[in-house]
Amino acid sequence: MNNAIRRNMRSLAATGLIWGVMTALTACVQVSAPDKPIVINLNINIKQEVVYRLDGDAKDLIKEEADIF
Repeated sequence: MNNAIRRNMRSLAATGLIWGVMTALTACVQVSAPDKPIVINLNINIKQEVVYRLDGDAKDLIKEEADIF
């Protein structure tokens, strides 16, 4: 029983030591709002092409009734 307590104490001490070293070595991060507003320029060119295929009967019908379209 005595050995189990010693192992637990060593494990606890090692964990505490590792935690302390990790805490001491971490960098300080500072976050602050910018003085000027953030401007995002989006130059977007959207080009749309519609491609369709018709069979012969539909093409003939469109040619005959061209004034509808």
